[in-house]
Amino acid sequence: MPPDPAPAPDRRAVSPLDDRIEAVTGHTIDTLWAYRDRGVLDEPHAHLVDRHRELAKAQTGVTFYLRLLSRLSSGEFDVDAALFTRIDRTVDQLEEAAAARDAAARKVLAALEPVEAAAAASGPGAKPLSTDDQAALLAIAGGAKLYEHLLTGRLSVTAASGTRIPHTKLRRLEDAGLLVRDTAHPVHAGQPVALTDAGRAALLATRRAPTTQAPRLPARSGTPPSAPAQRR
Repeated sequence: MPPDPAPAPDRRAVSPLDDRIEAVTGHTIDTLWAYRDRGVLDEPHAHLVDRHRELAKAQTGVTFYLRLLSRLSSGEFDVDAALFTRIDRTVDQLEEAAAARDAAARKVLAALEPVEAAAAASGPGAKPLSTDDQAALLAIAGGAKLYEHLLTGRLSVTAASGTRIPHTKLRRLEDAGLLVRDTAHPVHAGQPVALTDAGRAALLATRRAPTTQAPRLPARSGTPPSAPAQRR
C-alpha cells in the first residue's frame, strides 16, 4: 500500500468565524494577515490574527485527513486487513485533528469577543482618516525615518518603500497621537518613526463602515464552529 500523501503547505483556511472577523475589522482575512506581517495591527488585533492562523493550520490538518479517508474508501485499494487498519488509524488521526481545530476555534472566539466589544463601544463618532493620511500611515508602518539635511536644515520623512512624506503631515499625525518618533536618535542620522497603538487602530477603523455590526453565529460563545469528526 502506498505511503500517506504529504500534507499540503499551510494556507489560510476558510472558517465560520471569518465573516465575524471581517465584519468587525472591515478588512478581509488576507488583508489582516498582511497587516500583521507589516506590523500595522495593534495588540488585540495582532493577537486575534495569530489565533486565526493557528485555526487555519488546524483546519488544514482536518482537511488532509478527510481527503485521505475519502481516498482510502474510494475503491482504489484492495479491501483487506491492511486497509481496515489504515482506515482505523486515519479516523483516529482525523478525530485528533478535529479536536485540535475546535480548541483553536475557541481561542479565536476568546480573542474576537474583546475586539467586537471595543468596536461596538467606539460608535460612529470617530473621524475617519483621509486617503492621504491612510497612505502615509501604511507607508510608515513598513519602517520610516525622519532626516534633517546637514546643509539646508530641511526635514523630510522617507519610508522603507521609498515613499516620501511631508514633514508637516508627520507633525500633524504625531500631534494627533498616531505616530511617535524615537528621539534618542539624531535627526541628521535618521530618527525612526513608528505607528502608535492609536495609529494602528485608526488604520483598521478606516475601512470599517460606521454602522457595521458583527454577525452573530447561532452557537454560544466558546462553542466550536463545527462538530468534531464522529467515530464510526
